[in-house]
Amino acid sequence: MSSQPNDTTKLDPAASVARLLALLDVEPLEADLFRGQSTNAGWMRVYGGQVVAQALMAASKTVPADRLCHSLHSYFIRAGDPKHPIVYRVERDRDGQSFTTRRVVAIQHGRPIFNLAASFQVAEEGLSHSFPAPAAPPPEGLANEAELTIKRAEHAPEPYRTLWLNRDRPIEFRPIDPVDLLNPVVHAPQIQHWCRLASPADVTPAVARALFAYASDMTMLDVCLLPHAVAWTNPALQGASLDHAIWFNTTPDMNAWLLFDQDSPVSGGARGLNRALVYSQSGEQIATVMQEGLIRYRSG
Repeated sequence: MSSQPNDTTKLDPAASVARLLALLDVEPLEADLFRGQSTNAGWMRVYGGQVVAQALMAASKTVPADRLCHSLHSYFIRAGDPKHPIVYRVERDRDGQSFTTRRVVAIQHGRPIFNLAASFQVAEEGLSHSFPAPAAPPPEGLANEAELTIKRAEHAPEPYRTLWLNRDRPIEFRPIDPVDLLNPVVHAPQIQHWCRLASPADVTPAVARALFAYASDMTMLDVCLLPHAVAWTNPALQGASLDHAIWFNTTPDMNAWLLFDQDSPVSGGARGLNRALVYSQSGEQIATVMQEGLIRYRSG
């Protein structure tokens, strides 16, 4: 199959980021009820990071600006339909002196597809420590994910080929020791990558955390497949995010490079557990992400 022109090389990074910011700016319908749109990216289901980020934005719009999300826990219940908007219903569980708690249910076609619990806190000083940042080569000089995908997409089956070539890329990823997910080999369940917005944007701290939530779902489930050398395109594999949790230590600067140091401590029962410790380029720990995913493999 010969290489064909594609829209990826024509995408304007600033326009891609602007589209993402518009996507996350959920529309208020009435008190504590919001509507989020989806992208026309050609996927069969809504990208999970979009739902996490939109739900977080819906919750954030009901919380004072001086209270930022410090943790969220969520479950994916049903696949989202990208052809239709999603309604987010926010429940105000508690407004305390220091903490605010919200629950969000995402609804499509009259049924819940996702739920989220988020806790917000006023800024406070306190005892602090963190693991030191791991050794990692700097992002400068590394190939980005778009460049690597374009090279590999020529050999990918449809619909993956068209989707990989033409999808919007508001987040730039630069993997360290890139793994070929089309032709995998057995690999330790550990990977690292740098990421940032594809074009700088001036955003509020609440939006920065939603952008981080959007990006945080993109590579988590890849890690638990590495020891098993199973390609995402393998028809015997059924994969999906089951739950997703984030703990924020501080507001991520999405205009700067963030290092995702990822591993998968365990898999079993058709599920894989994945973890990411996220650092700034200066070595500050920004956040911790955990996700369990479905990795059901039926060889017969």
